[in-house]
Amino acid sequence: MSDKSALPHLFADVLARVLAVCADLAAESKWPDGIDFSRVVVEPPREATHGDMATNAAMVLARDAGAKPRDLAERIAEKLRADDMVASVDVAGPGFINLTLKPQVWADALRTVLREGASYGRSAIGRGAKVNVEYVSANPTGPMHVGHCRGAVFGDALGSLLQSAGFDVTREYYINDAGAQVDVLARSSFLRYREALGESIDEIPDGLYPGDYLVPVGQALAAEHGDRLKAMPEGAWLPIVRAKAVAMMMDMIKGDLAALNIKHDVFFSERSLVETGNNKVTETIDFLRSKGDIYQGRLPPPKGKPTEDYEDREQTLFRATAYGDDVDRPLIKSDGSYTYFASDIAYHRNKIERGFLDMIDVFGADHGGYIKRMQAAVKGVSAGKAALDVKVVQLVRLLRNGEPVKMSKRSGDFVTLREVVDEVGSDAVRFMMLFRKNDAVLDFDLAKVIEQSKDNAVFYVQYGHARGHSIFKNARELVPDLPEDDVARSTWLAAAPVERLTDPAELDLLKRLALYPRMIEAAAVAHEPHRIAFYLYDLASEFHALWTKGRDLPYLRFIMNNDAEITKARLAMVQGVVSVLASGLAVLGVHAPSEMR
Repeated sequence: MSDKSALPHLFADVLARVLAVCADLAAESKWPDGIDFSRVVVEPPREATHGDMATNAAMVLARDAGAKPRDLAERIAEKLRADDMVASVDVAGPGFINLTLKPQVWADALRTVLREGASYGRSAIGRGAKVNVEYVSANPTGPMHVGHCRGAVFGDALGSLLQSAGFDVTREYYINDAGAQVDVLARSSFLRYREALGESIDEIPDGLYPGDYLVPVGQALAAEHGDRLKAMPEGAWLPIVRAKAVAMMMDMIKGDLAALNIKHDVFFSERSLVETGNNKVTETIDFLRSKGDIYQGRLPPPKGKPTEDYEDREQTLFRATAYGDDVDRPLIKSDGSYTYFASDIAYHRNKIERGFLDMIDVFGADHGGYIKRMQAAVKGVSAGKAALDVKVVQLVRLLRNGEPVKMSKRSGDFVTLREVVDEVGSDAVRFMMLFRKNDAVLDFDLAKVIEQSKDNAVFYVQYGHARGHSIFKNARELVPDLPEDDVARSTWLAAAPVERLTDPAELDLLKRLALYPRMIEAAAVAHEPHRIAFYLYDLASEFHALWTKGRDLPYLRFIMNNDAEITKARLAMVQGVVSVLASGLAVLGVHAPSEMR
């Protein structure tokens, strides 16, 4: 990452000034050594009427300073009033400090946007730390459905967000190709193989996958093996058919993901943990046993309804309660095979061996109960050195004009991701999948997401970017030297007299632009890419509102035929909006069009 991308943003600048004031007070008043200043933050106030920024400095430092928070706040405020960026400082409540900055600050902030261009908003807070983001990881038993779609978009956008904040991100897909479900896939494919050879298979038996997406698998097996597989016992044909079916399903899944412009860096096979020379699951269990984390014992019956993996017998258990889980967890089934959990422990140990001490797993809505045991497992195999954050992606309700969408014929019992992308486009899917917090149920209306209205968030944000380019096009009659290229235009407009942007609506827009780098950092730390979508919608809304205001109040129009200088200043503001909208949309994996069609 270049030094340019690591420049401090406005909130970081103000935080540095607050910390400098606190350091001066510490020296003057002889505060104890070793005070933790990392708890001090500078953020937007909860109410816009309270000022431009707020800091909790007095609240978090009062005890160490041996002072009442309100008294300490007054001393900090007095020093901050002497700062050349600060117009006024107010102390509120028990010791909150609210700052109002001078208008010149916002003009300088816009120049920063123009000067940094595509680098604006990028951060170095990640310091190049390796992060593994595992997402989708759908069983390779068929096409991806809409639920997978949300997890795929979330994980991919989170990876881009972390990269923007300076982390070294690896995007990973865990292929669940070692469980009973892939044997069911093989038997379902074998039925389609017999069909391809001319047999009539009638109705698909219960317990097998009914979708016609397996027809090509059967045809491929017939073309490759003729009728030879029919003469084999199941134990002989099952691994052959399973390998072919899994390979073709993964090709289908990768194609579905490509339709959303999603690519993973690593596809990790669960089967590789047990089919290599060294059985990694056994090795991991032996490792945990050597640490005293494995024992033979019985589990009490679960409270409420029985769980799938409960067996009333003495068994091999992982001491998960030692690492924060509610109950110890079984690792070996009564038939001697490993539980899914045992394989998952080995898999996460493999991640740690590959150098990932920061891991993020994106789980579907039905895996919420799996979080504590996986976090316990990661602590156990890493001696507490590794951290696992699990983000749960809730269900998607697919609607059309408010009515539930019927099931898909192709898949057999669900609407596929590809069907949705083909109908409304990848931009609408990606943006709207992120326009709600990941742990909240999402209503996705196929009709609403292609409407050209303010109620359609993706249209409104993209239209903001296109409107900016339309303004540039219309301005060239008055400002013929205005470059067409984004980079050249930003550089050219950096010299515009942006101090003339003094209307409250203009200043509010500049303040919104200045917030972008801090928002990127906060969203990255919280692992919440939906914040980007929310921010972009707010920015586009303010931009559209200011444009509309200019229709009613001619002196606020972006293009003033009798004043080229104010026109240049407003074009600089529009360029700032266009740059930030393009940057945020890129993080979300959504196009920033120059015109809407």
